[in-house]
Amino acid sequence: MADAKPRVKVPKTATAGEPITIKTLISHVMESGLRKDKKTGELIPQQIINRFTCDFNGENVVDMTLSGGVSANPYVEFDAMIDAAGEFKFTWYDDDGSVYEASKSIELA
Repeated sequence: MADAKPRVKVPKTATAGEPITIKTLISHVMESGLRKDKKTGELIPQQIINRFTCDFNGENVVDMTLSGGVSANPYVEFDAMIDAAGEFKFTWYDDDGSVYEASKSIELA
């Protein structure tokens, strides 16, 4: 799906040991594979974001498996704590083999 667009919101700075809230959203149809095409009557093939990961400085923070029950434009919000400045890397995996990535840097206050 060429038009999937990831969006990520990460604070610019954080205090070591204090939780921060990270928000992500990816524009994606999340087709369940259960709907029929109105013109042809054929089932529309499943196409979902089936996995989401977040790493900080190369260490895994979140690893989620998603299913067809997730609505279009999946939104994920979670808290994390950091003890150093660095970079968050976000990755979404699509059924069709596409991989979408975004990254955001954060500094210690």
